[in-house]
Parts: sequence; structure tokens; C-alpha cells
Amino acid sequence: MVRIRYTAWDGTQAVRLDPGRVFDALADLLSRTDDLAQALDWLLRRGLDLDGVHVMGLDEALERLREAIRSRENELNLDHALDEPRSRLDDVLARERETLDDGIEGDPDGTLAREKKAFLDDLPGDLAAAIDRLARDYRFEDEGAERAFRELVESLEDVRSVEDFRRAEGGRFRGPRDLDFPGAVELVREIATLRELERGLAAGELPRLDVDALRRLLGDDVARDLERLGQVMILLRGAGYLREREGRVELSARGVRRIGALALRDIYEALLRDRPGGHPSGARGPGDPRPDRTRRWEQGDALDVALVPTLMNAIARGGGTPVGVEPRDFEVRETDQATTASTVLLLDMSWSMSWEGRFAAAKKVALALESLVRTRFPRDYFGIVGFYTRAVELRARDLPEATWNVGDPFTNLQDGLRMAGRLLAKHPSSNQHVIVVTDGQPTAYFHRGRLHCEWPLSFGGVSLRASAETLREVERVTRRGITINTFMLDDSPGLRAFVERMTRINRGRALYSRPDRLGEYLLVDYLGRKRKRI
Repeated sequence: MVRIRYTAWDGTQAVRLDPGRVFDALADLLSRTDDLAQALDWLLRRGLDLDGVHVMGLDEALERLREAIRSRENELNLDHALDEPRSRLDDVLARERETLDDGIEGDPDGTLAREKKAFLDDLPGDLAAAIDRLARDYRFEDEGAERAFRELVESLEDVRSVEDFRRAEGGRFRGPRDLDFPGAVELVREIATLRELERGLAAGELPRLDVDALRRLLGDDVARDLERLGQVMILLRGAGYLREREGRVELSARGVRRIGALALRDIYEALLRDRPGGHPSGARGPGDPRPDRTRRWEQGDALDVALVPTLMNAIARGGGTPVGVEPRDFEVRETDQATTASTVLLLDMSWSMSWEGRFAAAKKVALALESLVRTRFPRDYFGIVGFYTRAVELRARDLPEATWNVGDPFTNLQDGLRMAGRLLAKHPSSNQHVIVVTDGQPTAYFHRGRLHCEWPLSFGGVSLRASAETLREVERVTRRGITINTFMLDDSPGLRAFVERMTRINRGRALYSRPDRLGEYLLVDYLGRKRKRI
């Protein structure tokens, strides 16, 4: 018979870290930086809170360690730490001097005795230096003094360490409790170990930490939690979220997919809270049945009969056996009709996107849309292009660590549209869309194969040639039947005027959005072009 015993949680029971939950915490931190190594460092420093269980991080452990040092400083003092070895040396010297006063055999005129007394009188004031000089340069005449001195020499290194420590840090230990020599030796060793642990914690060197020392000096809970933290990297690599290449830790394909799924989840949760309206699509494509939702059949509907609800209607109408089914009993499944689309998201990566969390929000949307398309609309094409002074294609695996470009601060939307057009040409569809997320008007363009950069005429003003060349590219894109929808993260007059001109040419749509609402608006817009309930 199997017996199960339940006990109250006391914090000592083993906690198994779930790699998925740990990675979710890492992904949240990665959304605030473009550096995986920095996000990992943040995770280790602040610790984890999983299902009500707190795993302390390096910073908390470091504070516990420093508090342990402070408590010793406030409790102990070293004023009398060397009294015992000093007294032992004084006894040795007194016995030796007494023997010298009585005279030394073979020294009839007392010359040797006087020299030895002078040597003893000239010993250094520092205890360790006096013992060391006696050990090196003096031969005792008194056998008892010599035996006692040999015993004292065995503690020379401890005397030196306490003396050096008291000289360097004794002023910080002003507590009410006097330490004797053995206690001072133990304190010096403890503080040395604590300092070494402090350096390791401050540097984040978990593998080098002495867990036994942590347990002895700071308690089981600190040692246990830091052991768990030390497993984080092993755990995430073992679960396939991270991998190591050429000595550098990077996200695996699985890690990137999970980050996209988390971004999509966060945006969906915001949609459920705010319940924004839908955007129906006029085009229809293959349908996805919804077995969880049915309705009464109406004339003209496809006869996709839901059998169980249909029979229940017939039975409820009073039919016997065999059950008589009539057209009015029919229940049909609701269907979400979906269009197939090819979409390219153009992300502004100019330096100004670093302001107010704009790029972090745009990157999160890109990850969410990529995850949505890959999981729910696998026949669709979804590409991502980043544009600053030039345009670059971004892969999903590059997104978590992508960032704005400080070195190339200009905004080349023209090149972004060109690259989007080339990508859409490789993935033809009757529904082709470009989504532009930007916070500024164009300031760079290509003309006859040469790159030109153009500062605006004034702050918030217009870059005339860059705007003109970009609008020509908008005309070319429009002639190919590509719709451009623009999400503006800045409502400056210059940007709004440019986007309005672009919208008049393309007949797409423009929307001003705050960074914290960008995901909701863009996701609703995308799904609205994909689905219509019939």
C-alpha cells in the first residue's frame, strides 16, 4: 500500500526549477535589452519568483554577505587579540634574560651575555617580526625558554595574519565583545573567505563559489538558492532554449519561437482586456471550421452539418425513433474564412526609436506577428525588414537581440520599401501588404545607385529630396498592388504630413499609436485583414 505524507512547507524542501518558466523570466528581461548576456546577468542578479517560491539572486546574496560582515564589525573588537601570544613571548624573553644574568658557560667576562641582552632589547615592536627575528638569528641559552619559543613559532603565521588584519581593518571592528587570539584567527579566516565570496558574487562567477563556505557562513538557504541559480544555464541549454557557439551563449531556434509566443500571448491578453473592435476582410479564402461554435442553418449556407446539435434539435422537437430530421433542425458549424496574404513588416531602426521604449515595442510586435503567422497561418509569408541609413532583412532568430542603430542614424524608408518589394515578388499573393512602423520621416535615399543622406531643413522639418524619392518608391509599390499601412509612433507635424501624402498615393491607412498600444492595434489590424465570421 502506498502512503503519502503531507508536511507544512518550511522552505527547505527541494524546488525543481521548470526550464520553461525560467526562460519566460529571461525573455521578459530580454525585452528590455538587446543583449542576451546582459539579460542573463540580470536574471542571475535579481533571482526568480516561481509559483510562490523565491530563489534569491546574486544581489540579494551579496547583501546578505555584506550584512554578515557588518554584524561582525558591530559585535567584535580586536583590542586584545594578541595579548596571549604577546604574553607568551614576554615569558620566553624573561626566562632567557634570567639565564643570561646568571652567566653563560664559556663566557667568563660576560661579553656574549651582554651582546645577547642587547639583541633581545633591540627586537622589533611588531610581534610577528620579533618572533621571526628570534627564529632566524638567535640561539637560546635557556632550554625551557627555547622549548616554549618553538611552540610559539608554530603560531607565527597566525600571529602575522591577525597583526596585519588588525592593522588594516581593526578600526572597523569596534564592537563590545573582545576576541582572544584563537577567536581572532578564526575571524581573519572568516573575513578572508567572505571577501572571496563577495568578489565572486559581485563578478557573477557562480561556478567558482565555495558552496560549503556559503552554507557555513551564510546559512543553508543562501547556499541552496545559489546552487539553483548555478543550474540555470545548464537547465536552459538542456531544454534547448540556449546554445553555445564559439564561446558565446545565444538563443536557439526554440528559444526564439518561445519568445515570439510569449510576445503574442502578452498582446492577446491586452486585447482581451480592452476588447477593441474587429476589422473584417472583404476577400475570402480557405475556411477553418470552428467545432466549438454552431448556429442554425439558413438558406444559402454551406451544409457543413454539426451532427450532434442537429440530432438534439430533432429530439427536442419531439421526434421518436427513428429520429426524424427536418431542415429546421440543421445546425452548421461556424467557419472563419481566411485569406492568404504576403506581408512584410518594415521596422524603423534609426536612433530615435530608442526613445520612450519605441523599438522595444516594435520588436515585440514583430516577434508576435512572426509567431502568429508561423503557428496559425502557415501558408502566409511574413518577412521583416529593418531600415536605418540602409535597409536589412531581419530573420526571426535575429529579432530578440536586434537594436536601433546609433552609427547610421538616418532613416531610409525608400530602401526599406525596395527590399520589401523584392521579398514580396518572391512570395506572390493576391493580398500583399507592407506594414511600416516608424517615428520619423525619411532622411536618406538612393539615387542612381548612390546613397544620399539629408538632414531636415529644421528641427522637425522636411528632408525634401529624401521625401520625394521615397514617395516615388511608394508609387512603384502601389502600381504592383501592394498596400502600405503605416503605424506612426510620433505625431509631429512633419511626419504626419509625409505619411498623409504617402497614404493618398497608396490608399493604405495610417494610424498614430503609442508604443504601449502598438501591439494591440497592429495585431487587430492584421487579423482583421485575415478573417471574417460567416
